[in-house]
Amino acid sequence: MFERLRNLFGAERKALDQSSSAWAALVDTGARSAAGINVSPHLALECQPVKIGVQVRCDTLSILGLHLYKRDGKARAEDNPLYKLLHDRPNDWTASTTFIAEMERDCIMYGRAFALANRVNGKIIELIKLDFATVTVECGLNQEPTYKVSEKNGGQREYSWRDILDVPTLGNLSEIKTAREAIGLTMAMEQHAAKLMGNGARPSGIIKAKGKLSDIAYNRIKNSWRGNHSGENAGGTAILEDGSEFEALTFSSVDLQFQEMRAFQIVEIARALGVPPNLIFDFSRATWANAETASQAYLTFKLIPRAKAWEGAITRLLTDEEQATYYVEFDTNSLVRADIAARFEAYAKAIAARILNPNEARAKENLPPYEGGDEFINPNIQSANGDNADKTPAERPKPRAVA
Repeated sequence: MFERLRNLFGAERKALDQSSSAWAALVDTGARSAAGINVSPHLALECQPVKIGVQVRCDTLSILGLHLYKRDGKARAEDNPLYKLLHDRPNDWTASTTFIAEMERDCIMYGRAFALANRVNGKIIELIKLDFATVTVECGLNQEPTYKVSEKNGGQREYSWRDILDVPTLGNLSEIKTAREAIGLTMAMEQHAAKLMGNGARPSGIIKAKGKLSDIAYNRIKNSWRGNHSGENAGGTAILEDGSEFEALTFSSVDLQFQEMRAFQIVEIARALGVPPNLIFDFSRATWANAETASQAYLTFKLIPRAKAWEGAITRLLTDEEQATYYVEFDTNSLVRADIAARFEAYAKAIAARILNPNEARAKENLPPYEGGDEFINPNIQSANGDNADKTPAERPKPRAVA
């Protein structure tokens, strides 16, 4: 709708200020689902399972360390200015975690995210997130994309694909929009549950009168019933007259399965977002075994593919010479930082196998190195000076008999 309104008042895309997302949320009410609920990316975030699922997706990706590595030796290129842009701050006012989380949120809501790679003398000096609504992508005959960005003064600026960080999704499809019906049904059931609680958590009933009621009697019965069975007075006692009787309506089988339907919709939303249900606090079917397996599956089949999509998008910004020297990669080891036992066990095995030395393991824990910690030794069979630690110990003296 927002796009149609802009096309109606002029073919040229007008500039949008920093509040354009709020304006889009106000104007674009989204497509109407079969449940009668308007679902747009902004309105969908009012649905708690959706909000938590989006937050999990964004937060788990943003806490992974994004590093620039040298291909020769595979060491971190901390001396390169681009390393600080990716790992610390993409610009003066945005932290790396915030930048990644907001870009990934746009990917979920709109299908892709954009950021400007501002260059000076050919070198990237900052990355600035662009509002999705201000960017138009046009492809020529050779499918080479060109990006047109609306400015605040009403004009447009055209950028090459080498100057725009374009983080894609599969088919550039919005996961929120493709799950519109599931989200709309969840919101409709939530509204129904709220109305039911507003009615004292009871289904409606029927008041039967033996004869025709006068208008005065009818109004007295209506006011008495509503005054004692709505709002703060729900559950009170109503006074009937003229032989009137109340017949309660019982819950049907559909009503009794209502809670099961709500629980299933949480799973449906989790499936649409690629998040295990236990990560959006649905523990109805969670056990110690399958919760850990589901979390590992989330890392393997959702988070790592998203990280690879990011890495490919960032690599596109590098020149051919830079790509021959450097590469970008997320550090997925950050996900086990909360489990100190698993983390230290992994360090111990890596040191024993001479994959890491003790100082490299300490660096991952933000601890200072110590003398002799750069040696690749197996502490289980070698000492720090390289001698074997499994030499045959001296024979113990035999106990003497005591008279």
